[in-house]
Amino acid sequence: MKKNILGVALAGAVLLAGTAFAGPQMTFGPNNEGTLQLDYKGQFQVMARDTGSGASKDGSSADFNFRRNRLALMGAYGDIMSMYVQTEFLEKQNITPLTVVDGDAASDFSMLDAQMRFEFNKAINVHVGKFKYNMSRENLEACEAPLTLDRSLFIRAPFVTTRDKGVAVWGNLFNDVFQYRLDVMNGRTATGLDTPKSNFRYTGRAHVSLLDPETGYGYKGTYLGKKKVLTIGGAYQMESDVAYSDTVNKTGAIDYKGWTTDLFFEYPITDIGTVTFSGAYENVDLGGAYKGANPDIGTIGLNGEKNGWYVKGAYMLPKLPLQLFARYEKWQFAALNLNNTGLIADTLYDQQIDWYGFGANYYFRDQNLKLSMEYAQTNFDKTNASTKNFGTFITQLQLIF
Repeated sequence: MKKNILGVALAGAVLLAGTAFAGPQMTFGPNNEGTLQLDYKGQFQVMARDTGSGASKDGSSADFNFRRNRLALMGAYGDIMSMYVQTEFLEKQNITPLTVVDGDAASDFSMLDAQMRFEFNKAINVHVGKFKYNMSRENLEACEAPLTLDRSLFIRAPFVTTRDKGVAVWGNLFNDVFQYRLDVMNGRTATGLDTPKSNFRYTGRAHVSLLDPETGYGYKGTYLGKKKVLTIGGAYQMESDVAYSDTVNKTGAIDYKGWTTDLFFEYPITDIGTVTFSGAYENVDLGGAYKGANPDIGTIGLNGEKNGWYVKGAYMLPKLPLQLFARYEKWQFAALNLNNTGLIADTLYDQQIDWYGFGANYYFRDQNLKLSMEYAQTNFDKTNASTKNFGTFITQLQLIF
């Protein structure tokens, strides 16, 4: 009985991480009540873009890189406590979402996740440490189980990465139809003269599952036709006194407020195939700081003040593990400076980006071994010397072991 509980607990930890039950396991403790598992997750890419190289940046660019290269350690002790630790090595990546880096890009090694999890019952779970905050569904979807080649390039919250440090309380109610999430996180970590005050960031999220429930902390971009899902969700996030609109004179303190709503639908039809549809809208409000004389650089750019939406869909063949997909995104950025110079002359205000892509996933062993190809076109409403429309083709091999 105890081993069954351990298996359920560790399986739950693995599912929350968004991977398959794959790696080597060991047990420990006086009665083998502890279990530990190690996973490797890698995504190796070859990228080609029709701009970015040469003196005029008009030449084509090509790059081999690891999109993700991770080691994950998952453990459980008894039927309440579990843990998840994940490191990531980012290889030099010269082709970024909107630019091509001059020279040689830098590598980076980081502790991506480090969290303790306490599952008291279905209705009350507590996560403590560094993990994904509860804003957008897109960010909460597993990196190794997106519908398209990757998740949206534009939906990240301001002043943080895809993770943050803090505490989250969440659970499932009403026979798993309703899920709630509340978290208190660091948000922006700058202190001293950089910010008006040092405050925590607060997020509330909820969803309703009208077909098969989605009960974990993490979502998936596709369940490969193994579930019938219709989930509608939304979230609100805030952090007060997050930045100055005039960093030179230390005036114009502004608050961050963000909200989003999303929908996910997947339905397998016998002998016809599986259809998937997903969409979301997000609004990031930074108090119009970009209009200030010397705005905080974090209030502008890809993760600054913005609003936008995406839709994506896919069809998976009934007898062949081939999934065809497409995605369209439209975003309005308050101010975008791809040169990262901070100069007003290089900044384009009210910049609009239209992004669309299509491709295919072939599942050799579900998500554990997958080959993806995607062509994407990025178009700007306004252009200058550093902002040109471009197309990108990516082939990616994913391995989870």
